[in-house]
Amino acid sequence: MITLTLDPEIEQRLEALGARDDASKSELARQALRDALADLDDAREALERWQSPERSWSLDELEREDDLAG
Repeated sequence: MITLTLDPEIEQRLEALGARDDASKSELARQALRDALADLDDAREALERWQSPERSWSLDELEREDDLAG
């Protein structure tokens, strides 16, 4: 469980979005955190792969949609 104190501007934006989308501020905040954490995971994985590539593909290979697994 976590408790957050939001800036008034963020709370107003959540209220406006919630009214438009028929969602609670808590639902919107949970979804925003899920999305942000997924983005952070993706960015970290991309950085790790960039720093230690196991295999790379050329643009031609990607455009041909070759079997990228092997």
